[in-house]
Amino acid sequence: MITLEKFEEASEAVLDVTLPTKLIYSEYFSEQSGNKVYLKPENLQKTGAYKVRGAYYKISTLSEEERARGLITASAGNHAQGVAYAAKIYGAKAVIVMPTTTPLIKVNRTKSYGAEVILYGNVYDEACAYAYQLADENGYTFIHPFDDEDVACGQGSIAMEIIKELPTVDIILAPVGGGGLITGVSTLAKLLNPNIQVIGVEPAGAACLTASLEAGHVVTLPGVDTIADGTAVKTPGDHIFPYIQKNVDRVITVEDQELIVAFLDMVENHKMIVENSGLLTVAALKHLDCHGKKVVSILSGGNMDVITMSSIVQHGLIARDRIFTVSVLLPDKPGELMNVASVIARNQGNIIRLDHNQFVSINRNSAVELVITMEAFGTEHKEKIVTALKQHGYEPKIVPPRNLYQ
Repeated sequence: MITLEKFEEASEAVLDVTLPTKLIYSEYFSEQSGNKVYLKPENLQKTGAYKVRGAYYKISTLSEEERARGLITASAGNHAQGVAYAAKIYGAKAVIVMPTTTPLIKVNRTKSYGAEVILYGNVYDEACAYAYQLADENGYTFIHPFDDEDVACGQGSIAMEIIKELPTVDIILAPVGGGGLITGVSTLAKLLNPNIQVIGVEPAGAACLTASLEAGHVVTLPGVDTIADGTAVKTPGDHIFPYIQKNVDRVITVEDQELIVAFLDMVENHKMIVENSGLLTVAALKHLDCHGKKVVSILSGGNMDVITMSSIVQHGLIARDRIFTVSVLLPDKPGELMNVASVIARNQGNIIRLDHNQFVSINRNSAVELVITMEAFGTEHKEKIVTALKQHGYEPKIVPPRNLYQ
């Protein structure tokens, strides 16, 4: 059983390995949502994510003999770093099985703590099955990333900190992958104050908890498809599922496109890098059907590689109409390119890429294609530029932008 005493013990234990992540009041997200929004920045935590809490507490409860056998786990990246870091503190061997799709930054940081990393499978569930196989073959002690009551107690230390700092909190939003974080946060929150709402947030492309709650038992999704790699889990934890059923008020699902916009919001308004899974709770703010409540969004991690980051920024700017591309047909005559550029310049558009295709028509004098990618201030400005092009006899057609860095 998960008890208040276990949570208190875990909260004391994790102080040895965690950094203080004080709540940050967000004027921007408060204004956008109509609530009083606070951010719990676990992206600034040691190892870059909250997972060090559960991993360290679990390993601290093991016997010397269990640690001496060596530790093994499966992880999409953040739990891997937590186990590797805790194992290093205790002088134990750590073997981590990670999906082959794991971002390079998470792989390298896990190795930097001295762990042996094995890449296997396309998703967490496949990596986990292989880790269990290795544990049986080699006698390793398995540290589950979420389906473990001690791990959940360690993660619940987040709720302890939130409630101590903001006793009148109304709603806590927590991201959901396998369910360890939401189990710890919701169970402790209800023990301390049953009036606190705890809402889980998961990606629409990996909504295993939503499916399980609707079925009334743990179910396995046929597959997952989401940019939120840290929560790309097909099956929630079986042991912790009853706690979730009892203590979680509801679950919100968000689309990947919402995470892209949330990334830009976080960078521009809080100057923080938060990985896609950690942005689930930020994206969920728009789905709340309340106003004037004190809401805490848990930012679960910030381990994002620069390639993913650049892709997210590009797609975010496109989604905000800050970058857009038009295709226009014009005669292949001297001065036509300058005329088009002048129209855009007079309307304060900034051209960042041009592609000139002379082979769109057999008759070059009749028409060549000019594909223009440009920066704008937003949707209204974009529409102004498109209207100006039409007024000057061009018929701009909006087309998908190409990779800006090619």
